[in-house]
Amino acid sequence: MRLWQRRSVRTRLAVIAGVVMALMCVAASVAVLFTVHGTAQAYTTRAVVDTAERLGYASVHEPLPPVMLDETVAGVQVIDRRGRIVSTTAGIAGRPRMADVRPSGPGSQVLPSECGSPAFPGRCMTVAAFRVPGGESGHVVYAADYDVPWHVSNRLLATLICITSALTVLTACGTYLAVRRALAPVDAVTEKLATITATDLSRRVPVSKFRDELRRLAEAANQTLDRAELAVEQQRRFASDVSHDLRSPLTAMRAEIEGAMLDPEHADWRATGDALLDSLDRLQAMVADLLRLARLDAGAAQPEPERIDLAGLAARELDRRPRKVEVVRDLMPGVIVTGDRLSLARLLGNLLDNGERHAASMLWVTVRQEDGAAILEVQDDGSGVPPECREVVFQRFTRLDQAREKDAGGTGLGLSIARQIAQTHNGTLTIEDSAVGARFVLRLPAAPP
Repeated sequence: MRLWQRRSVRTRLAVIAGVVMALMCVAASVAVLFTVHGTAQAYTTRAVVDTAERLGYASVHEPLPPVMLDETVAGVQVIDRRGRIVSTTAGIAGRPRMADVRPSGPGSQVLPSECGSPAFPGRCMTVAAFRVPGGESGHVVYAADYDVPWHVSNRLLATLICITSALTVLTACGTYLAVRRALAPVDAVTEKLATITATDLSRRVPVSKFRDELRRLAEAANQTLDRAELAVEQQRRFASDVSHDLRSPLTAMRAEIEGAMLDPEHADWRATGDALLDSLDRLQAMVADLLRLARLDAGAAQPEPERIDLAGLAARELDRRPRKVEVVRDLMPGVIVTGDRLSLARLLGNLLDNGERHAASMLWVTVRQEDGAAILEVQDDGSGVPPECREVVFQRFTRLDQAREKDAGGTGLGLSIARQIAQTHNGTLTIEDSAVGARFVLRLPAAPP
């Protein structure tokens, strides 16, 4: 079985096709032999009956000679009423009687096939007996011929074997060549995939001109390569951005320490410690966000989903936060969603942090239900986000210039995490038009009643 499994698809299909063709040819050959054998045996039986009747009627007019010329059958014997051989063909002259059965009445009778008769030792014979009517009443003419063998003749058997062998070989070879040609695109795809490495994902496998399964396979492979290239590119940008953003607080910490070490007697170590703590807080927030993103990317198992009142969740999140700006609430009760309470609270917290960071003096938080969707809006009265940057801000480590001016300590990961949480809950998070500031809109499927 292992040897069979190590063979190529072409070889296995060729062998299977050859075996099937061989079985079909054998079945056809058996049918041919059965038909031809039956026809030949019937012809032999008819020949011995005709010979017995012809010689029997001839003996009525004149006695047959003791030794007759060879007939078209293997042998003929004429037996009188006393059981004596009175006439025989030259081929079996001197041999004993070929049969002891006498017909019960006038006419012909085909005797059962007999093998090993004393007249024909070692052979199976078809024997016909004819009782001569009138004249020398009581005489019986026996005519015998060899049974037709199962293979009819050596020539016929050799012909069938040659035809079977030729068709089997032709079928196997034809199948092998046809499958090899049909699988040629697979070989081309395999060769191309073997040349694609993690450092060069720009190559694509060739697509067949025929709209068949192999074309769909090549297209699926190219789509997979597209996704892989995009993922690798994102990872490269991610690594570059991480190294850049981690370098900033580390550089600031090193500068603070080196500055203090230049004049340790007069350095303000408390101010230095406060500056270091600020940088450490930023590093800690960044590491926490990176771990959160890693868990989201890995599809970490989520807790059992629960029914959550979105207005109640927003109210509790707003109540526990210190107010940096004035917050206007418009929370419709009874808007129920299904999901992870902690994740949705994190999403709302990231939106509120972003809104408070960019708001001039006011923040609006709205919860409502519309067309079977639960909607949460967080809008600030800041400078807003240009339309061409509304998707850019959701990319990791992306911070617009105005965001860096307002808060240099942000990680640039909050909105990316918020959108990923929304997607894991089968929802969307977008920035939509507003009269003032930026309006973030979260849409989640409303839970059934």
